[in-house]
Amino acid sequence: MSARLVLGPKKLHGWYVALGLSLLLGLVTTLLASQAAAQEEKNAEKAAAPAVDAEPAEAEAAEGDAPAEGGGTKEAAKVEGPQTDKNLLVWLHEASGPFGYCILAESFVLIAMLSMCIMQFRRENFMPTALIEAFDQRLQAKDYQGAYELAKKDDSFLGKILAGFMSKLSKGYDEAMEGMQEVAEDETLALDHKVSIISLVGTTAPMLGLLGTVQGMVQAFAVIAASTESPKPWKLAEGINMALVTTLEGLVVAIPAIIGFSLIKNRQARLQYDAGNVAEGLVSRFAGMKRPAPATAEA
Repeated sequence: MSARLVLGPKKLHGWYVALGLSLLLGLVTTLLASQAAAQEEKNAEKAAAPAVDAEPAEAEAAEGDAPAEGGGTKEAAKVEGPQTDKNLLVWLHEASGPFGYCILAESFVLIAMLSMCIMQFRRENFMPTALIEAFDQRLQAKDYQGAYELAKKDDSFLGKILAGFMSKLSKGYDEAMEGMQEVAEDETLALDHKVSIISLVGTTAPMLGLLGTVQGMVQAFAVIAASTESPKPWKLAEGINMALVTTLEGLVVAIPAIIGFSLIKNRQARLQYDAGNVAEGLVSRFAGMKRPAPATAEA
């Protein structure tokens, strides 16, 4: 029983948040390492370029400094162009922008919450078989105090609602059932708050993607506004990349969140319904029990 108390749902919540933060740190480290590797490759290519072009440069020097067609030198004729030797992670880093990192953080929250709910919303966690058997044995032996202590020490949904029932049994069956319903409602509310985080991620991730879309379009139009001539397509593509990539990232996070939320809510409702039926079956022997009449003073 002590192991269940140590590894209950509240403790598991902290473990999965820590796991999500660890994964986030690992991904950021990988991203920085890939960016550094890409920069090193670029520097190596720049360092090797003069040696490769040494012989053509000498041949051009022998021919003389003839101007290029159009009246300019060859260096003046060089046109700045897009960089195509980017690592995928580096490209995502540049295209995502600040809202992309917000979506990334939400994705790790989603992973942590989905993992925690999958581990917690299991039939054995909601209705432990050992608790059902031990509680029924104590009721058959009319050890009601022992049954109450057993249910009180258990951290499962069934254990909590049984403890709520037994704590008010002395006031009668109807009062005890009301106590069980109150505890069930409190536990349901706590579970709903936890599961609602998944719904929150599914709602806000597309909105963050939309913010990134607006930022990317503003950036693209800013390039047009600042250009005195027709802007290069690859310059406009930087803003359009941000607009499309953040929208994609928001949808990639939101769709699993919405699907996961629906499945988990259905699972939660089913487990709570079954736990309520099991609890009512265990305490049905007390049906008809009336509240004891108050003692009257002797004349």
